[in-house]
Amino acid sequence: MKKSLSYEDAGVNIELGDDVSKILYNAAKQTWINRKGKLGELIVPFDDFSGVRAIDVSGLPKGTLMNMGFDGVGTKIELAERANNYKTIAYDLFAMVCDDAVVRGAEPVIIGSILDVNSLGKKGESHINQVKQLAEGYINAAKEANVAVVNGEVAELGKRVGGYGSFNSNWGAAVSWFANKNKLITGFKIKPGDYLVSFREKGFRSNGLSLVRLILETVNGSNWHEEKWLIEQTLTPSKIYSAAVVEMFGGGLKEKPKAELHGVAHITGGGIPGKLGRMLKPSGYGAKLDDLFPPAPVMQYCIEKGKVPLEQAYTTFNMGNGMIIATPKPYEVMEIAEKYNIESKVSGKVTQESGIKIKHGKVLNSNIITYEDLVF
Repeated sequence: MKKSLSYEDAGVNIELGDDVSKILYNAAKQTWINRKGKLGELIVPFDDFSGVRAIDVSGLPKGTLMNMGFDGVGTKIELAERANNYKTIAYDLFAMVCDDAVVRGAEPVIIGSILDVNSLGKKGESHINQVKQLAEGYINAAKEANVAVVNGEVAELGKRVGGYGSFNSNWGAAVSWFANKNKLITGFKIKPGDYLVSFREKGFRSNGLSLVRLILETVNGSNWHEEKWLIEQTLTPSKIYSAAVVEMFGGGLKEKPKAELHGVAHITGGGIPGKLGRMLKPSGYGAKLDDLFPPAPVMQYCIEKGKVPLEQAYTTFNMGNGMIIATPKPYEVMEIAEKYNIESKVSGKVTQESGIKIKHGKVLNSNIITYEDLVF
């Protein structure tokens, strides 16, 4: 007689799935305080992980705009798998969606996510501990971004999800944002002479990691993560800039701006030339960057070991600069950034001539700095 097959044999554990949903829901509940008394305060008619959650928008003033943004952590999730450390990956997820929202002068308010996993556990194995780590990151990253999380959706997809080790996942999110149409940052106000303020990024964020993993595996072998410093630095969580930038432009409603922002570039895919070029496109002007933050040590390591041309490095990685802001008053921007523990500095200026010029500095072993001029 043939053995009967169960849903668990197919890789889906319903009871474990309910336990995970409750873990993520309880983590989400702890983020609701971030929006208490603000736009996006959650209304919860009854407290249950499958219950109704909504925000009251009945009092929004005329001219309020709302939209959504979507993104994910990409292949950075494999670094968490290799390190068996999932406590910080939520920072990368939130940075991707929240920091994209503020580029146009929008305030990120509510986040929803979907975690696709191969399996939560079967035959006595459980990945509850990894989920608890993800939930811990959920709470901490939401506090840094000043957003509320409304759900903790998880789906077991079996062999459709692969990766390193026994617990594999993909994590994507949607952010709901609000803006005042009179505060939108379009880039049309950018002028020659505007200062370009860079925000430091000490990791890769969630970009260029397919190339990073290829280089590290080629140079160090398939178990490259056993080099502790390599896995720790590649897993460095993304810095979330959105809460600071929201304070600068005054948020989505009636708060007054505290800094004058003419343009915001979130340095992700396409690097500085791609994202700064997009910011400058409406104005038609260019930029000269002669004092950027240097790439993180592990980023420099990958560039050197992988023999990556500098032009490619600048269009693939953030090169140590996670966000660049155009402003006529840089010290207002830098003062607020410091409040949020963001390291910042004036890295260049907007130029009358189009195109982006970057002065790349490299420190040699003798502490001598050599420079190379790049034009994009």
